[in-house]
Amino acid sequence: MVEDAIWRQEENFWLAAPADAAAMLDPDCLMAFPGPPGLLVGADAIRPTLAQAPRWTRVTMTDRAIATPTEDLAVLAYRAEARRGEAPPWRALCTSTWRRTATGWRLVQHQQTPD
Repeated sequence: MVEDAIWRQEENFWLAAPADAAAMLDPDCLMAFPGPPGLLVGADAIRPTLAQAPRWTRVTMTDRAIATPTEDLAVLAYRAEARRGEAPPWRALCTSTWRRTATGWRLVQHQQTPD
């Protein structure tokens, strides 16, 4: 089922090594985070941030919702609780938009708002 695959892809994006996460980006991807790094426009701007930020070791996504306005577009909304080692958990309301391409699903948009 496409929905299951998209949710797995979303979880993989959180947990993947920087190069693997970068490979999931659409060239025109947009990201919005509170505080630094703030707004990131385009995969070329996002890749260095992925490489510099410590990766998450665990993420739990609850209150999941998905909209599929076309068979090649999926919009996700959910609550995330993510952890890095022993640090306190990060809790956020998130949205992501994924677009199906000839080479697989690519992340077009991701946003996090502290919850």
